[in-house]
Amino acid sequence: MVTGVSIGQYLIRRLQEYGLKDIFGIPGDYILTFYSMLEKSPINVVGCTREDCAGFAADAYARVNGLGAVCVTYCVGGLSICNSIAGAYAEKSPVVILTGSPGLRERGNNPLLHHMVRDFSTQKDVFEKLCIAGAELSDPISAFREIDRVLDAVVRFKRPGYIELPRDMVNVVPHISHVFPTEVSASDPQVLSEAVSEARHLIEKAEKPIILAGVEMHRFHLQDELLALAEHTQIPVAATMLGKSVLRETHPLYVGLYEGALGREQVTQFVEESDLVLLLGTFMTDINLGVFTANLDPGKCIYATSEQLRLKHHHYHGVTLPDFVRELAQQKIAAPVRPLPEGIRMGMSPVGEVTDQPITTQRMMQMINPLLDDETIVVADIGDSLFAATELVTRGRSEFLSPAYYTSMGFAVPATLGAQTARRDARILAVIGDGAFQMTGMELSTIIRHGYDPVIIVLDNHGYGTERWLHAGDWKYNEIHPWAYSKLPEFLRGGTGYEVSTEKEFYAALHKAWDDREGMSIIHVHLPENDASPTLHRLGQRLGARV
Repeated sequence: MVTGVSIGQYLIRRLQEYGLKDIFGIPGDYILTFYSMLEKSPINVVGCTREDCAGFAADAYARVNGLGAVCVTYCVGGLSICNSIAGAYAEKSPVVILTGSPGLRERGNNPLLHHMVRDFSTQKDVFEKLCIAGAELSDPISAFREIDRVLDAVVRFKRPGYIELPRDMVNVVPHISHVFPTEVSASDPQVLSEAVSEARHLIEKAEKPIILAGVEMHRFHLQDELLALAEHTQIPVAATMLGKSVLRETHPLYVGLYEGALGREQVTQFVEESDLVLLLGTFMTDINLGVFTANLDPGKCIYATSEQLRLKHHHYHGVTLPDFVRELAQQKIAAPVRPLPEGIRMGMSPVGEVTDQPITTQRMMQMINPLLDDETIVVADIGDSLFAATELVTRGRSEFLSPAYYTSMGFAVPATLGAQTARRDARILAVIGDGAFQMTGMELSTIIRHGYDPVIIVLDNHGYGTERWLHAGDWKYNEIHPWAYSKLPEFLRGGTGYEVSTEKEFYAALHKAWDDREGMSIIHVHLPENDASPTLHRLGQRLGARV
């Protein structure tokens, strides 16, 4: 029973009970009262350089922690984070947007208050399209229930939620008692039993089954259940690009990333010749499916996500993804043993001799691979940063963070801040193209301010290298102004910078940076302008005719 608690205090209390320890944002006058309340609370406030960066940081924090939050002022702050939150919605990241707004007593006669656009509901109307649930806490009687409703939806559906707090409502104490919600999302037992029984029958009847694991295995923390299911059935596992690192990639049953025609041919063939594909938490996006070059027959698929459960052409309603996966993992399934072809398992190419030759993205990944362990989090921005980083072999419960579906450039530097805030002792490795870095790279300022120690690799190929491969030609719009990235630690007063062009220079800088836990390290890598990972080569061939 809750009594004598203000709306702002209740909101902070509920965020803590969902496991939130840190919040990102930028203060502004419509949210200052709540910011002061936050600063007095146990929640750590991380001030960022830009609102969109705060949104990216909260997104990455949510992916690692299970819930993230960003707190900004009205309209000029809220509308600045729209792109970040759109990405969180598209990729199912549970982020809570907390925003201030003009006080209710200020709104009489529709005055032209600063930051306002069109009318007082404009910002709320925009976020209705970007969030799974939203509320304006304008009524003390319903405020606590509305907070509970939005937070429950965010955590249940792994999508962003929006809470608008008029500034004169922060300290209002509702004169009603409130009972904490006890609702639990549960499956219909009979439907669950029938679905699992049919799935078991399909698996036992199959000759060449495979599991294709996706991003929701991360979001719903079902990695252990996935591992149990794979190990007791001995069914091989592939992952989508969004699902990368859901299973340690050195596991004997792991075959690699499935990306349709963009991926390794051996993996693509192994998946597509399967007579039963268990798509668990997998979204059928164009990037996941190799720009729709995937060849998966729905009549040979078990398709289980948070939004639907389909076994071949049979649809089941009222069954949650966690319940289905957990129940299936507990079954004693007599699955057929399907041997893996020689050489299909994801492996690390030996580093070999380190030479004075120009460094390439492929050689970089070969040198990085031996350093990764189960305490490493890899953050990859869009473009060849992502495509090259898919060749990294993650271990243990490693995280691989990238906006691989929404593909918004500029994710990685603020995401590094968010991941490091969530896991302060982790070794964070960020791989970023120079074009993406110039969008949000100044968030290094916040990373340095907090004494974090990520290793940040900037791939400098003089502009938007991926677009050069997608649309051939000497187009000036792909060029950007060159920066002296290795000098940023001096300018920002923290960290260490390296500038490299050859294999030997990169190898030395990488190992020095990896051993340095005193502060941030940034490695400026000069790449040949025509350099590209094998995946980008394949993507360019596939998409080149379309753009």
